[in-house]
Amino acid sequence: MKASSFREMTREELNQKLKELRGALFNLKFQHATAQLENTAQLRKTRRSIAQVLTVIREMGDRAGA
Repeated sequence: MKASSFREMTREELNQKLKELRGALFNLKFQHATAQLENTAQLRKTRRSIAQVLTVIREMGDRAGA
């Protein structure tokens, strides 16, 4: 997903998405450790999506305080 699509979400939706992504990352790491993960690039994509969500949440906090 692109960061612009995350910016259209509410804070609650972002928190839910963050929870989903962290769960997915855990599963991917587990698959990778047990040599069942075929597409290792998915790890990087998931980590990047988590970072994008956290960035958008942080930006929302800055706007609320201003």
